[in-house]
Amino acid sequence: MRNAFIRSLTELARRDPRIFLLVGDLGYSVVEPFRDEFPERFVNVGVAEQNMTGLAAGLALSGKIVFTYSIANFPTLRCLEQVRNDVCYHRANVKIVAVGGGLAYGALGITHHGTEDVAILRALPGMTVVAPADPMEAALATRAIAAWPGPCYLRLGKAGEPSIHAAPPDFRIGRPIELRQGEDAVILASGPMTRNALLAAEKLSGAGISVGLYSVHTVKPLDEEFIRQLARQVPFLFVVEEHSVIGGLGSAIAEVVAEISGTRPLLKRLALPDSFHPVGSQEFLCSTYLSAEALFTRIHATLSRVAAKELRALA
Repeated sequence: MRNAFIRSLTELARRDPRIFLLVGDLGYSVVEPFRDEFPERFVNVGVAEQNMTGLAAGLALSGKIVFTYSIANFPTLRCLEQVRNDVCYHRANVKIVAVGGGLAYGALGITHHGTEDVAILRALPGMTVVAPADPMEAALATRAIAAWPGPCYLRLGKAGEPSIHAAPPDFRIGRPIELRQGEDAVILASGPMTRNALLAAEKLSGAGISVGLYSVHTVKPLDEEFIRQLARQVPFLFVVEEHSVIGGLGSAIAEVVAEISGTRPLLKRLALPDSFHPVGSQEFLCSTYLSAEALFTRIHATLSRVAAKELRALA
């Protein structure tokens, strides 16, 4: 994903001299193509993310389109005050890019686990939050937020994420992308775990359960009308994300569903528990909750419990 991001950003910078990239003394082996081609528009601020964000806000207020880039929590939580007061309050055209969202840097411990970022940033007024599902969406999201006015947060995986799209989809900020249709239930997913959701949906189909799937790459602004229409069509909604169960995409969708009048679908959030996580690989840390097998088991168990309850009610 990060390579797709830097390729797209470099292409954009060739056409738009307003684009700048600021990094916090990292990104080596990734950001060099931009640095080498546009040295006058690249700044390594050092391990000083608060300064990086303040500098980005100043450049943006002078007419630039500024991307900041760092690992997981560093361009977001470490400098949250500057993001809130310097960027959001002034509606500055700053695009915050976090690589390794979720548990992608799991082996480095909780300082590098980005599991609360979506909840916190989507609460900031004026902030747009985007979490693409694969490298193709990451490239399209980079172009989309560059053209989108005001503060944006782009949450990327790390590297090596497989593509789930055979061809570039119709990517628009706020518009979910349909990956498969289904009548019994629908999965709404964001970020790289969308791939696991797709594998789980295919396995559920083999078990006779028709499950649809959407890549909900934009957490904010959320397409609330789409959620309401979907809620009227299917009896079950499952939300999959590599984020705390509190405050992320699942919470955003639950807020919409809770205000629907009349019959509402059963909504289940499949995310990370409200806890700190041990040190380990992303695959290991996500295996209990978000692997394809875990998602299949949790969704199948939920549907089976409801079916059994309905049969008992008819008996």
